[in-house]
Parts: sequence; C-alpha cells; structure tokens
Amino acid sequence: MKTLNTHYEHNCASCNTRLHSVFSTVDSEQIEELNAHKSCSSYKKGQIIFSENGLPMGLFCVNSGKIKLSTAGPDGKEQILRLVKGGDILGYRALISNDRYHCNAIALEDCSICIVDKTYFLKMAMENPKLITAIFKKISADLKKAEEHIVSLSQKNVRERMAEALLFFKATYGYEADQQTLSVQLSREEIADFVGTSTESAIRLLSEFNSDKIIELVGKKIKIINPEKLSKTANLLY
Repeated sequence: MKTLNTHYEHNCASCNTRLHSVFSTVDSEQIEELNAHKSCSSYKKGQIIFSENGLPMGLFCVNSGKIKLSTAGPDGKEQILRLVKGGDILGYRALISNDRYHCNAIALEDCSICIVDKTYFLKMAMENPKLITAIFKKISADLKKAEEHIVSLSQKNVRERMAEALLFFKATYGYEADQQTLSVQLSREEIADFVGTSTESAIRLLSEFNSDKIIELVGKKIKIINPEKLSKTANLLY
C-alpha cells in the first residue's frame, strides 16, 4: 500500500468536527495553541496512516473520512478491530502508554487528518481536567465496544455475527440520504474480516439476507430494508 500523503491547512478554531471530539471542551486560548502544534494531511483510499509496531509521534484527529484499524493473525488473515469516522481520535493508547502501535490504521476512503504534536498533547491533557476526562470516556467507550465484539466472536454463530456487524456499521456511519443505504462501502473481504469468517461465507450470508428481504444488495452498497428482522437475526436483546 502507498503511504504518501498530501499536506493541507486546517484551522482548529473553525473546525466543526472538533465540536464532536474530545477537544469540544477546550477554550479558545488553548485552541489557538493547539492549532500551532498540529499539522494536517490528506490520505487517499487504501493508504496507511500508521503501521503496527510503529512509534507514536502525535495524536491523529480525523476531520473527515472513514478508517479501519486492523491487525494480522498468525495465519496472515486480517482482523478488523475498530472502525473510525470524522471526530474520532487515533493512536491515543500508544501515545498515553508510551508504547508502539498495536495495529494498522488504513483509509477506507479519502481522509483528512490533523496530527497534534506528542509532547504538546500530553502536556495539554495533564493541564486540562475536562480534556483528560473526555479522553478517559473515549477509552472506556472503545474498550466496551472491543469487549462486546470479543463476546460476539466467541459466543454467536456466524449468521448472528453478520447481522450484528451490519447493525454496527449503521450505528457507526449511519445511512445515506435514503435512510436505508449504509453510508460506508466495505469490500466483502473487509466485512468477513470484521465478522471473523471467510470471504465465501460472508458472500453467502449477505446473499441469504438479500433473499430473505432483510437487506438489499446494490452493487457494493448495502441497504437495510428490515432493521427489526436484522436485530432479531443478530439475537440482540434491544
């Protein structure tokens, strides 16, 4: 995969995405400082944002685009750990623990990202109780999602996991304007990697859901036409 990226200018003070991020509580004076201690880059679909075992140099703040965090198992098969969207932060775990990255971050579509200087971010967090609280909440939420995904992989059958995955994609990225089409296009292999099954099984299950009129497949796009039946198939309690 290519790792080249293009630099661009982005002002934190006028950033709408910031209002939905951990930096939403930061005051105007600190925002000016933050703006002076960050650089911004654009990444094309498929580009690596950071690599597993790399050393963290800063905090990645996603302005726009969709990203997958993944790692390879002993057999070389990719496992998608988490999906990211605009307003999310990346690389905070390695940054705070002074550790190497435990996964790869790869653009699912064209993305724009700002990178906050490592030293400045850690200093800013320690001096701002509201910011550090927001970061703790972010860590807790991501840990909860990871635990739920582990339980799903270990206790649910593949059909239930596929249904749950589609609902998770909807919860993460929402719908397009028609309020049915998932606002993310993942390859069948990527869906399989998230569900924890083979690509062939993923294709078969999606075809079955399509035949059962739970979803509608339109090229690479997926429409959820019966969310109630999808939730029941996922064996969810809510």
